Amino acid sequence: MSAHFRNFTTVVYIPAWIGQNLTREKLETDYAFIEKYIGLDKVYLETHRGGVDIKEDQLLMIRDFLQDKGVTVSGGITTTIDDFDGAEKGKRRLFGTFCYTDPAMRERMKQISEYAARLFDEVILDDFYFTNCTCERCIKEKGDRDWVTFRRELMRDVSKNLVVDPAKAVNPGVKMVIKYPNWRESFHFTGYVPEAQDDIFDATYIGTETRSPQYTDQHLPEYLSYSLVRFMENAWPGRCGGGWFDTYQCYSVDRYLEQAYLTAFAQAKELMMFQWSDLIDNPYVCALGLQIGKIDALMDKLGKATGIPVYIPHASCGENHLEMRLGMLGVPIEPVPYFPATEPKLLLTESAAEDKGIVDKLAAYVEKGGDAVITTGFLKHTGDELRNRGLTEAYLGGGRVNATRYQVTGDFAGYTEHCIPVLFPEIVHGNNASWSLLNAGDGDEHSSVFLRSAYGKGRLYIWAVPEHGSDIYRMPQEAVDVLKRALLSSGHDTYVTGNDISMFTYDDGSVILYRYVKNDNHTVRVTLHTTKKVKALKDLNSGREIPVREKFLFEDFERHTEYVAEVILQPGMFSGFKWEE
Repeated sequence: MSAHFRNFTTVVYIPAWIGQNLTREKLETDYAFIEKYIGLDKVYLETHRGGVDIKEDQLLMIRDFLQDKGVTVSGGITTTIDDFDGAEKGKRRLFGTFCYTDPAMRERMKQISEYAARLFDEVILDDFYFTNCTCERCIKEKGDRDWVTFRRELMRDVSKNLVVDPAKAVNPGVKMVIKYPNWRESFHFTGYVPEAQDDIFDATYIGTETRSPQYTDQHLPEYLSYSLVRFMENAWPGRCGGGWFDTYQCYSVDRYLEQAYLTAFAQAKELMMFQWSDLIDNPYVCALGLQIGKIDALMDKLGKATGIPVYIPHASCGENHLEMRLGMLGVPIEPVPYFPATEPKLLLTESAAEDKGIVDKLAAYVEKGGDAVITTGFLKHTGDELRNRGLTEAYLGGGRVNATRYQVTGDFAGYTEHCIPVLFPEIVHGNNASWSLLNAGDGDEHSSVFLRSAYGKGRLYIWAVPEHGSDIYRMPQEAVDVLKRALLSSGHDTYVTGNDISMFTYDDGSVILYRYVKNDNHTVRVTLHTTKKVKALKDLNSGREIPVREKFLFEDFERHTEYVAEVILQPGMFSGFKWEE
């Protein structure tokens, strides 16, 4: 339980290379700084990383000092290692990760786990707990299996027999935690297998560091800091310990703070700040100290996080980060590793096509009354089967649509012209067999980029995803709103018009709006829409009631009534709202 905040615990990680050199005097001054600005509830103290193994007396000195301050202390391990006597030489080990087919390295891993468990009742594995080794021994043991299958089986063996079971043999009460990194789409390529490790480890953790997307090699949308926490919470219900972010390549204070905000908004139990020495005398930490109490106070007023379910099976990839980019456009996303058969609406991206039974599940879902939005990436892999089952007659034509003009077909004046060019894959469909809700094109040519078909009691929508992922941000707001309205359901009846904005929704009807500090960096007026009949929009921070007005629109052959309210958002500042009925 946090000594400082009601909704999360504040945590700092001490890597081995820092811990081995900490003196009591340095601990005292460092602790005073961290406690002053963010409050320190818990520390993970690393016992091993690379060529560093901290001696027991040093670990106990740090542990006892922190515990005397009321700080909970757990252990940590980073599974990298330098060459050592007895291990095979000449392996090309990226990042110095272990070769788990090498007998000497296997034994060394077992010893490292036992050592940490003997000193701590909880131990977390940092996110180098994977294998990329392709040495001759690994090639031989792989045999005729592919690397994904081999590594899946290898890391399950390592997890049970070299890490968790040896640790529990030394300390039966130890809690073993596996932290997964921020590259979910690539887990299976290197042996990260949450679906095969959940019955071995006691809990999990997730990396929420996104840094500055434009200038770093991963180009991770900022929304990842929210969506990955939600994904892991849905993957291991009740056992996702927290989110882990750092100061690296955050080229502004706001970029660092946004990682913390979104991790907290996702309702992570622990906010892990990596790492101890990077936080000292760091203005980022001072700024977080100003904001962290405000986050906690706002979260007191929220229900449980919710959103549009996006099915992302374990060990899948394709249209990577697309759901996060939607989150950057104000669509509240709830990624799940299982097919959400009981939800009224869902989104299937290309990743969902990894599920070999997905068309059967989709057909049953839509026939019974569910509304599903599928992407052109999904259609590329499943189109023949979808057409054979009669869910749609549409197919990918193989051409590309260069769009500078958009038409919302339900609006007789729904044209937006002279837009920045965006390339879309061409959808070919039967006129009046299905209906286009949004067209896009240039000159005398246009094509559907959002198409609706009916099947049974439900509907199937096909969304043409821009060929370049970040071009989704270049679509005009009126066009993106068509997609947002299709995703509305009884469980989620609010959408927001705007770009570079995230909306986080909760099951009590409350929402958080956040405008990112990027691109056009100024205040904006955005519109909140709801299909519920409401009297006002309440500002959860000030208690002020914002007036609403009725708005009528004609879409999908039906006349709809919305209630809308306008709010002004400032970059870098979060606001909470709730409709008053």
